[in-house]
Amino acid sequence: MFISYIGYTAAVLTTASFIPQVYKLWKTRKTKGLSLPMYLIYGSGVFCWTLYGFMLKDIAILAANAITLVLVLPILFMEIKDRSR
Repeated sequence: MFISYIGYTAAVLTTASFIPQVYKLWKTRKTKGLSLPMYLIYGSGVFCWTLYGFMLKDIAILAANAITLVLVLPILFMEIKDRSR
């Protein structure tokens, strides 16, 4: 049971780490300094982890990565939008 708590804590912390970045981008509307390739690769990896969690029916993996994906998508959207200007 203790190991599960460690896993859930890790999931919450790593997922929550994107909240300040999304908030800052939302307020400033500036993506200068972000790496689009990094976020594309990371977002693809998170998508794969989400599928993996779904296939295993592992709620910790599924929930953490699905939420992270929801947080990464606006970053990608804003970065791509800024580059098209």
